[in-house]
Amino acid sequence: MGVQNILVIGAGQMGSGIAQVCAAAGYSVTLQDLKQEQLDRGLGIITKNLSRTVDKGRMTEEEKQAVLDRIQPTLDIEAARGADLVIEAAIEQMNIKKQIFAQLDELAPAHAILATNTSSLPITEIAAVTKRPEQVIGMHFMNPVPVMKLVEIIRGLATTDEVYQTIEDITKNIGKTPVEVNDFPGFISNRILLPMINEAIYALYEGVATKEAIDDVMKLGMNHPMGPLTLADFIGLDTCLYIMEVLHEGLGDSKYRPCPLLRKYVSAGWLGKKSGRGFYVYE
Repeated sequence: MGVQNILVIGAGQMGSGIAQVCAAAGYSVTLQDLKQEQLDRGLGIITKNLSRTVDKGRMTEEEKQAVLDRIQPTLDIEAARGADLVIEAAIEQMNIKKQIFAQLDELAPAHAILATNTSSLPITEIAAVTKRPEQVIGMHFMNPVPVMKLVEIIRGLATTDEVYQTIEDITKNIGKTPVEVNDFPGFISNRILLPMINEAIYALYEGVATKEAIDDVMKLGMNHPMGPLTLADFIGLDTCLYIMEVLHEGLGDSKYRPCPLLRKYVSAGWLGKKSGRGFYVYE
């Protein structure tokens, strides 16, 4: 199944990163968002990332420009009509993803594969709103996309072997390492990572140690590059809460119950680095 034209839905941090790595691998990329300022910000991030690569001597100015020339921004989801592959990287809410996939199913050519970058939501449920569930698949990239090598590839119940193989090949083409995962809440990455973060929040909530001590133990004792509370701030506490709720509801086990302190911070609008305050305060 030949893929040349890729449409990325959502120009946020994940979407812009996905667009960058696909364009750098030679694919023609359309980057779509509902807001012009979001598109501008996404293209700005891509340009900054590529400029940094040029400064390090890993890319020439001409190569950088060639990558940028392969990315076309648009506000119109009708761009799906020319896509061989769509990668959706919109907000992590099931109702929104279902709306998008229903639209994409109507617009995209019959041969097009519809992929979602969801970090925790069931692929089978998203696929069910389309008339092509066999061509729907999960491609969960890690953040920041240009740096992190892993892509979790998640089959829905109906996903064909041919579609899986195509996505695995594309993942390798863009310089990433594909790992096949079954369609369970949180897949592998967030099923393990988020309960660890949630447990760290419980340790803070229960007064076991200070936030600095908890982070230091995991950095210095377990060799993690950053502590779980700092990482939660970078992910976004609202995102952490949402994924924990998906795990709790989807797996039905009390061990996935979100910590009350996490709920309280999200209710207060303390969402982490993006809001200026989470477990730590950011300028």
